[in-house]
Amino acid sequence: MSVWSIVVAGGTGSRFGDLKQFADLAGRRVLDWSLSAAADVSDGVVAVLPPGARAEVPPEVLVATGGATRSASVRHGLRLVPEQAEVVVVHDAARPLARPALFVAVVAAVRGGADAALPGVALSDTIRRRGGGTVDRAELVAVQTPQAFAAAALRRAHAGGAEATDDAGLVEASGGRVAVVPGDPANLKITNPEDLAVAATLLARRRVAAEGRGRDADGEEQAMELRVGQGFDVHAFDDDPARPLVLGGVAFPGQRGLRGHSDADAVAHACTDALLGAAGLGDIGQLFPDTDSRYAGADSIGLLAEAVALLGAAGWRPANVDCTVVCEAPKLAPLRDEIQGRLSTAVGAPVTVKGKRAEGIGSLGRREGIA
Repeated sequence: MSVWSIVVAGGTGSRFGDLKQFADLAGRRVLDWSLSAAADVSDGVVAVLPPGARAEVPPEVLVATGGATRSASVRHGLRLVPEQAEVVVVHDAARPLARPALFVAVVAAVRGGADAALPGVALSDTIRRRGGGTVDRAELVAVQTPQAFAAAALRRAHAGGAEATDDAGLVEASGGRVAVVPGDPANLKITNPEDLAVAATLLARRRVAAEGRGRDADGEEQAMELRVGQGFDVHAFDDDPARPLVLGGVAFPGQRGLRGHSDADAVAHACTDALLGAAGLGDIGQLFPDTDSRYAGADSIGLLAEAVALLGAAGWRPANVDCTVVCEAPKLAPLRDEIQGRLSTAVGAPVTVKGKRAEGIGSLGRREGIA
């Protein structure tokens, strides 16, 4: 799906005391960090700059002039987004630490059927009303950008010239469905001058982590950032005798097939969900919904490879995958090497597969399906 991003940098910086989007942060302007992250995952980028501002941007970035309000600025940028764009991401330039993975996560949620998707971070402080009484913080999240939108839904929301503090609010007010994906506590918004110092420290730590083991400015040892995800999938056996059984991309001749929208490869599905979960990029149902006819009978190894490509676009690389398959039949051992080879090729890293029996317990033990 064609993705365009609008980076909103049209503010006057009243609280900051200057145009914060042009302030220096680790040798680059705040704006440059945000444009770079957006460009990594977009087919095109529009920068919305303050009226009269003279600021250089990369030649491929389109430039719009900001309006009197944030919503007006977004509308000005939206006019430059091609009509054929299917997803539009709106990002505040004042959040220069947003990783490409966050852009990928919100776009994936829109691809999965949401009209809008935003990153949300759980609140750690107690929230109290000015008039008295506390609020259950478990029901609340702090909203961040980037926010992704089905392009048609965003255009409809802005058609009437309505105002809101963020675009997800406009889409929701017009009847759209808003999804919340896990946000990043380090996705700091530059509001005051001291925020620049915090952002610079976070960037320095991130750089050290990306280089592997090393020491940060305080002499503390840093480790490469490592995440672990967990995936699970289960499919029942199908009554159709012509339905093939596919596990890990390998067909098992003469065995009952599994019921599902795609090829029902529970092994590939579980591996896909584990990788997406580790990177915070949603799940297989969001990326490849079973309501989409394009994925009817789809080769799940191809879907796994596509998920791995999304991880790469978001700056992540799989290290390994370990998968346990629970079934009474068939025996995996004769084809295990072939399964591991197919999965390892798709993932681009070692994949190990183990077979376990349910010992007659429950539906799996009664040979009703495979997990």
